[in-house]
Amino acid sequence: MMSVMSCVTVILLIDLVCCGQVLWRIKDHVHKIQQAKVKQHMTHATPKKGTIHQPVDHFDRQNDKTLPQKYFVNDVYWQRSDGPVFLYVGGEGPLSKFSVLFGHHVEMAERHGALLVALEHRFYGESINPDSLETDKLRDLSSQQALADLAAFHRYISQRFSLSHKNTWISFGGSYAGALSAWLRGKFPHLIYGAVASSAPVYAVLDFSSYNRVVGHSLTNEAVGGSKKCVAEVKGAFAAVEAALLMGNETEVGKEFGCCETPWKLEDKTEVLHSLADIFMGTVQYNEQGVAFSIAELCDIMTNKSDPREEAYDRLVKLVMMYRARENLPCLDVSHEKLFLELNNTTATSSYRQWFYQTCTEFGFYQTCEDDSCPFSRRFTLQSQTELCSRLFNISQDSLLVSTDFTNQYYGGNQPQTQRVLYVNGNIDPWAALSVVWNDTMVDNDRVVLINGTAHCMDMNSEKSVNKPALHQARKGIEERVTMWLKSAALKQKI
Repeated sequence: MMSVMSCVTVILLIDLVCCGQVLWRIKDHVHKIQQAKVKQHMTHATPKKGTIHQPVDHFDRQNDKTLPQKYFVNDVYWQRSDGPVFLYVGGEGPLSKFSVLFGHHVEMAERHGALLVALEHRFYGESINPDSLETDKLRDLSSQQALADLAAFHRYISQRFSLSHKNTWISFGGSYAGALSAWLRGKFPHLIYGAVASSAPVYAVLDFSSYNRVVGHSLTNEAVGGSKKCVAEVKGAFAAVEAALLMGNETEVGKEFGCCETPWKLEDKTEVLHSLADIFMGTVQYNEQGVAFSIAELCDIMTNKSDPREEAYDRLVKLVMMYRARENLPCLDVSHEKLFLELNNTTATSSYRQWFYQTCTEFGFYQTCEDDSCPFSRRFTLQSQTELCSRLFNISQDSLLVSTDFTNQYYGGNQPQTQRVLYVNGNIDPWAALSVVWNDTMVDNDRVVLINGTAHCMDMNSEKSVNKPALHQARKGIEERVTMWLKSAALKQKI
């Protein structure tokens, strides 16, 4: 089965959603495209699917309400007596059956005789009660509750499969789920022996200005097709778009960029700029993972001066036209009010409302553009994004910084003291700025894998899906660490 799957790449998770509507759609598009490719090669693969009923609030013993939580099990490779357990942690989106069928962790499970299990995150996908998106119900959505779910799931699987201390548990996760994987090891070290945390933003920050700083830097990276000239053209194009909007040329801008509506209102003009920036942000975050452009192609378009009549603005118009054609997008939605209504929809099937709530109550992650390192518009302010917390959930601005500070204090931020956690990041991934990217001789001198020229969560895909020497070496290092953990656990069990 693995030889058939090796030609395919898949994103096993829904990555962190951001404020821009286009970036949401890019993320969803990558997920759908990659899963469709896997389905073509895995029509007969059927893992066991089940539901566990979890307390709505693990920390209130007086509350007897429950919620359903979906999980998958793949025991094809499991050496039943003492084989390890590889736990795939679900993140901020629906959990797919491919979480236990495909990916580097599955290939390692085959080689190590591991039982594969995966748990969907509460309040996402099918793991939600009918009225749970109401604001008063969302208070039970948090990373702390999610970790308690995983601990309860550990007990459930251990009982169902008659596991013992000989069955060593290793957790895996990417993006937000990667942070959960690391935190699970930190909070429940007696349950999880080791954890792999891919592209894990473990440091909560309200003003995530470093996101666009990394985007700008990655667009200059010649190793992936960027250049300083590319960033200069991008800055020039955005300055021209902003000037046109401020000078009263809303109708022309709306038509040239294919907006669904004319951006008359100030907040809609900001949404135009967000949508254009999202194309660049999505290209960097998901470089070579199925998005409309690679960094190399995007920069080729923005720096192509074969037509002397074209300015940077014109090349941006051409880029957006190509993006809409490739994504089969009739127009760019730039209505801020429509964005608010989508986030305020308590019956929606998307994950946007839930995740935005978590950014307001735990993480921040607001991608601003208020310093010179950002290649886009200075209109991407912290205030313009955090005001939605108040409008949507009645969460005061003053409480936001308190919430992110608590998260860092509770988990350790980007200076965790937890051993046997491996942090894996690509050096062009904007989210690496919030992960652990250096070793600490006082904690673990070999806890970091930094992959040159790669983007978000690429290490999680199949070993043979992308033929990059840096990725091959990184996956080799990941498996060496997992193998070492399993040997270490086996030795301790003999003592």
